[in-house]
Amino acid sequence: MISSGSTIRSLFLNGPSGRLEALLNAGTDNATHAAVVCHPHPLFGGTLHNKVVFHTMKALNSFGYPVLRFNFRGTGLSEGEHDYGNGEVDDVRAALDWMDAEFQVPLIFSGFSFGAAIGLRAAYSDDRVRALIAVGTPVAPGDADAEEPRVYRFDFLRECRKPKLFISGARDQFGPREKLEALVASLADPKKLVVIEGADHFFEGRLRELREAVELWVKEAVGSQPSAEPAG
Repeated sequence: MISSGSTIRSLFLNGPSGRLEALLNAGTDNATHAAVVCHPHPLFGGTLHNKVVFHTMKALNSFGYPVLRFNFRGTGLSEGEHDYGNGEVDDVRAALDWMDAEFQVPLIFSGFSFGAAIGLRAAYSDDRVRALIAVGTPVAPGDADAEEPRVYRFDFLRECRKPKLFISGARDQFGPREKLEALVASLADPKKLVVIEGADHFFEGRLRELREAVELWVKEAVGSQPSAEPAG
């Protein structure tokens, strides 16, 4: 069981462009999986401390999984410079490598917004990753993202047969419902789309629903049960 107030470890990963700042929320000794959660766009204030990232982490940690959050290159105390979605894929691979070496259990990937778009590219074909969670998937990037349009195309996922969860707000300005529904419809099973009514891209006022959606899907797709004493 995880006691209330799960241990948080601050560390640095060896990334491809230098050290990557990270936080690890400890899991149980008998954890069946471990997870990595990626943050939204760093040029627009995204960091590992983002509220959506935090609540996604808490949902996964409630199952006793150790969960790693890290800052992409050039963000916070992470070394390197923003690479418009190119080198950041390798940052995610470095995080997956570290978690695999540390825990040697199947991995779950989750990312929010830019973090989802980037991380899915690293995780979908990695045999160590057994399930994928994309929160606030940006299928309609704005003009600010003109330098990295490739990041927001998801054709590579079409034949991916890993369990996939997409969670979005009904009022998400970066992921219009009809476009997200079309994307998910084009993907191989198993897959699930959860649209939270009233929620915007950042799930303001709807973070509890986000967390509950992650927990319910993990029970269904991964077969885990939350700990009796979830992390605080």
